[in-house]
Amino acid sequence: MKPDTMTAELMTPEAFEQALRARGAYYHIHHPYHIAMHNGQANRQQIQGWVANRFYYQTSIPLKDAAIMANCPDPQTRRKWVQRILDHDGHADNEGGIEAWLRLGEAVGLDRKRLLSEEMVLPGVRFAVDAYVNFARRAVWQEAACSSLTELFAPQIHQARLDGWPQHYPWIEAAGYDYFRSRLSQARRDVEHGLALAKAYCTTVEKQQRMLQILQFKLDILWSMLDAMSMAYELHRPPYHTVTDQVVWHHQRLL
Repeated sequence: MKPDTMTAELMTPEAFEQALRARGAYYHIHHPYHIAMHNGQANRQQIQGWVANRFYYQTSIPLKDAAIMANCPDPQTRRKWVQRILDHDGHADNEGGIEAWLRLGEAVGLDRKRLLSEEMVLPGVRFAVDAYVNFARRAVWQEAACSSLTELFAPQIHQARLDGWPQHYPWIEAAGYDYFRSRLSQARRDVEHGLALAKAYCTTVEKQQRMLQILQFKLDILWSMLDAMSMAYELHRPPYHTVTDQVVWHHQRLL
């Protein structure tokens, strides 16, 4: 049910944090596609499809973070936020998360050039990720920044992959797991900063309720991505499957 800000009460910072954390019930770890991967029930095509489509999300994260920084007038916040871009793009001797994800792609049997071409990115995934980047470009920077708070739930998901995938999918090369390993500490650091921003900014009922909806928007994006993958790789109903077995959808960034 949509919250009524006229009757909702202002939450303490602690209660607000708990309300944000409660949204973890809708995190994409609970999607049937992800449950199947976690339980070792996904086949090679489903794992490869997930890696290829999530790669589009990974390459869009620095664009999202750069948009937030472009709208943020506070140098102190920018100094902290830029680390997120460096984490993904790399710097000095740190290869970065995007390179680590490319190696994950290679570990599951995908060609690096094919990943970079984005030819496997499903339209539903592209639309969802692009909506996230466009939101970051247009929103108040604090709101865009706090949309990243799905990281509250991320360490659990990364650890689960590190614990379970080597046993379930012995065909995946071990070097592919470096991305998940690196995000264990990075995500916790980012959560601490994001929560501090959310608590400092959301000092009215309206802002608190809106931020909960923004977090749900981000959860909707992640869930919708898996919906698209489920249609393509589980139900064998990729886009245009009733008229062609060819990949005819667009596979380039148009915006």
